[in-house]
Order: sequence, then structure tokens, then C-alpha cells
Amino acid sequence: MRADDFLAALDVAPVVDLDALAGPGGLVVLAPHPDDESLGCGGLIAQAVARGRDVRLVILTDGSGSHPLTPSFTSQMLRDLREAETLAAVAALGLPAGHVTFLRLQDAWVPREGPVAEEAARTLVALAAECRAGALLTTWRHDPHCDHKAAAAIVDLAAAALPDLRALAFTVWGGRLPPDLDVGAPPRAVRLDVGAQRDAKRRAIMAHASQTIGLPGDHPGAFRLEEAMIDRLCGPHEAYFEATR
Repeated sequence: MRADDFLAALDVAPVVDLDALAGPGGLVVLAPHPDDESLGCGGLIAQAVARGRDVRLVILTDGSGSHPLTPSFTSQMLRDLREAETLAAVAALGLPAGHVTFLRLQDAWVPREGPVAEEAARTLVALAAECRAGALLTTWRHDPHCDHKAAAAIVDLAAAALPDLRALAFTVWGGRLPPDLDVGAPPRAVRLDVGAQRDAKRRAIMAHASQTIGLPGDHPGAFRLEEAMIDRLCGPHEAYFEATR
């Protein structure tokens, strides 16, 4: 299936409630970078927490690669800042800081297999057991970023040890794919109504100020999330689909 047709199918997927989407129990979310949790599934997190679900968030990378040409911020400074932004973001979603785990793998260098990936997968398995998770979520394996692809591979490893858990995917950067790229089978997708959580989701995204506003002394070409992208991701629905290979 072409990428543009895949994404169009997400826009018309049936709307279901949280129980139908994620099953009973808690939820574990693996975000490749600080901010992906808010961009990709902020509405789901906020809704699940409000309904008393036990949500655990794992941030895979340290986020230190987002501003490589900004000399006023070292990698350590940027890591610390982005972790602080993440805690502010999840507070906007209602998620306690103690439910966030920072794995601090190097931004843009996450392996898809081997000891480091396997250790990350074991962390997911342990958290899923702690919260009696019904679903494990991460980014689409076709998202055009190496860490997003690595996150999908790590969830594959964890899912092999959790055969009764639903492995679900969401896309953050799918709109950047070449429209005619073959992404495999059509999605088995649904949408969650997050209309009541839209404001909280936007507040969470904007809490990642280094990504939305920028840093003091930024390089002229420094990365910033585009307002149009934020608007698109803050719509009334979030789409999720089975994380199949």
C-alpha cells in the first residue's frame, strides 16, 4: 500500500472507545524522543489517566541531537532541559512524574537489535507487568526517523515476551514520507475521540519549548516544530493501528 493511501485510511478509521482500543488494565508508551509522547498520543495518555488507568511512559533517547548547531547548549544541558520539559508536559496530561522512565540512549543512535535494544525491551516488559498493561504503544516502523524505527523494533522484542498484550502504533512523521512509498498491508486501524483532551494535549506539546519556540542563541536553521503540524496532531481524534511487521 502507498504511504499516502495508508495515511488516508487512518483518517477514516472507525472511532472506538478506550476500552475497545487498549483493552483492560494499564498502558505502556515508548516514545523515541522527549515530545513524541505528547505529539503522538497525548490525548490517549490524558484520557487514560483521567479514567484511572495506570499509564507508564518510557522516553527512549536523551533528545540531545535536536540542536547540534546551538553552541550555547551542550549535550548534557540539552538532555537536562528536555527531561524537564517532558515532566512539565506529562503534568499537563495528568501523568505523575514517577510514571516516567528516561532510558537516555543517544539520540539518533538507538540500535534495533543486540544487548542495548534487548535491555530496553526488558524494561518495557517489567513496566507492563507492574501496571498490568493491556496495550503497549510506540511509533510506526515506517516513520522517517531512525529512532522511531528503532522504537518499533524494541516493541517487537518486548511483544514477543508479552503475547497477550496489544502492540499498537501511531505516526508522528508519516506525513513526511514519499507519497508513493510502499508501506505494506493496509492498516488495521481505529481512532480514539480525544476532543475533551485537545487543550491538555496542546499544552503538553507547548511545554516542549525547545522544540516549539527554540533555544537562546539558536542557529538560524535550528529545528522547530511547525505550527501546521501541531494543529494537525491536535485534532479531535488520534489514530492507532496494529504494530505489524
